[in-house]
Amino acid sequence: MYAYDELDRTLINERVSEFRDQVKRRLSGELTEDEFKILRLQNGVYLQLHAYMFRVAIPYGTLSSKQMRRFAHVARRYDRDYGHFTTRQNIQFNWIKLSELPDALADLAEVGIHAMQTSGNNMRNVTSDQWAGVAPGEIEDPRIWSELIRQHTTLHPEFSFLPRKFKIAITASEHDRAAIKIHDIGLRLHKNADGETGFEVLVGGGLGRTPFIAKTIKPFVPGRDILSYIEAILRVYNQYGRRDNIYKARIKILVHELGIEKFSKEVDEEWRLMGDVGLTLDHTAIEEVRSRFSYPAYEKLPHMPDELKQAAHDPLFERWRKNSVFPHKVQGYSIVVLSLKPVGGPPGDASADQMDAIADLADRYSFGEIRVGHEQNLALPHVAKRDLPALFKTLDRLGLATPNVNLVTDIIACPGLDYCSLANARSIPIAQELTRRFANHDTASLIGRLHINISGCINACGHHHVGHIGILGVEKNGEEFYQITIGGRADENAQMGTLIGPAVPYAEVADVIEDIVEAYLALRDRPEELFVDAVKRLGVEPFKERVYATR
Repeated sequence: MYAYDELDRTLINERVSEFRDQVKRRLSGELTEDEFKILRLQNGVYLQLHAYMFRVAIPYGTLSSKQMRRFAHVARRYDRDYGHFTTRQNIQFNWIKLSELPDALADLAEVGIHAMQTSGNNMRNVTSDQWAGVAPGEIEDPRIWSELIRQHTTLHPEFSFLPRKFKIAITASEHDRAAIKIHDIGLRLHKNADGETGFEVLVGGGLGRTPFIAKTIKPFVPGRDILSYIEAILRVYNQYGRRDNIYKARIKILVHELGIEKFSKEVDEEWRLMGDVGLTLDHTAIEEVRSRFSYPAYEKLPHMPDELKQAAHDPLFERWRKNSVFPHKVQGYSIVVLSLKPVGGPPGDASADQMDAIADLADRYSFGEIRVGHEQNLALPHVAKRDLPALFKTLDRLGLATPNVNLVTDIIACPGLDYCSLANARSIPIAQELTRRFANHDTASLIGRLHINISGCINACGHHHVGHIGILGVEKNGEEFYQITIGGRADENAQMGTLIGPAVPYAEVADVIEDIVEAYLALRDRPEELFVDAVKRLGVEPFKERVYATR
């Protein structure tokens, strides 16, 4: 966990005071809604279909139990008893009254939580691997670098009014759990031939109306130079990015239109002209931030404790363990993923009672620490293997032990037309119906790893482009239809899915997904062949034939 210092606390408290005054002026009529809009957006406040939505940052996905309890408090006191965890390591509250927002923000500030730059045309929450610091084989903890970038870019005067929103993600593992290739800047921490730590820098990724996979602009930037290089990219974007057309304003469009070679030259020239602007990170600066992170005092524990051997006779426990428990870099410990995808439930939602209970479990079993992943699930990152049986029993009672992590019912979905004023179609009911269709855990295990992503509009908040199966809601003559893509993925081999045919009406979506899955089970060449690999081998035609043969 990163410990805030006095400067951090002063910054977020001043932000609360500033926002309280802005809300007061809006409520009195001194500010119009148009004048207030840019102010509220920079504090994470959206005006949605039914109410204001409040988005709160969880930098690089790390939470303390104290902070989780404060989320539970906000859900009870100001909202409707729940919060929604998003694909970018934020939490959203959908029903907060504008008049009470400053109080909610003040309550969060007491535990080091803020909502700065969680919306608006600025640098958004810096995201990272949710297993950062505990993943086996990791180069080093990428949260150190995430924090350095967070500190440099928060309220940066040059980058608070960019042409469009801007997102950075960082990974330090061979397997990319941070989806860096669909971000404006993706950073992959690695070592060069001399053993020096630095970053492969990718730029121009993003989804939405015009999706692109990020391209490598620099194979290696030394860690000491990463802030200046990021700033050079942002300066070029700020200078040349389109402000006359919202659909062409993202950096991905600029990179596409200039080409990666031309864009790279522009950045290198800007980087050269910047010279020594005080952004070089010396060892002392890096270590100062590193020292602010505390790590657990792990015990020396056996690889296979007696408690785990005894629990192996319980088939329900074993199903959950094989699905939801993952290797840890320290012997005797595990990473435990808590599924927020129960059968029939909205993906990513957690009740206030569940949040309080998770905080208690984090204190008891995970050194008071919780992680938030871009798949809209939570994780306890430091669980001793001997505690897994007891943890499972409690999670099962709380409805948080659904053994569906990475399986067909572990669905990513945006709030869709149930909440969002931009949406064309509903997302949540589609997700709920699919979890019911595939509720049998034996069937889900037979299918294997299969990611379904659902977006209620072209803005792609559900990342449908990179789902193994992607579902996009569109509107046709006042009715909800859904386009289906297959073969997408968001990991180190990221690619966009391919459209299989015409959009299908709302009532047929679940049937279509069942047809696709049944075709996969019939066509895969062996039980171990993943859905996304089968699509790569076969193409979309066999799946298209199955779906549209009788439609």
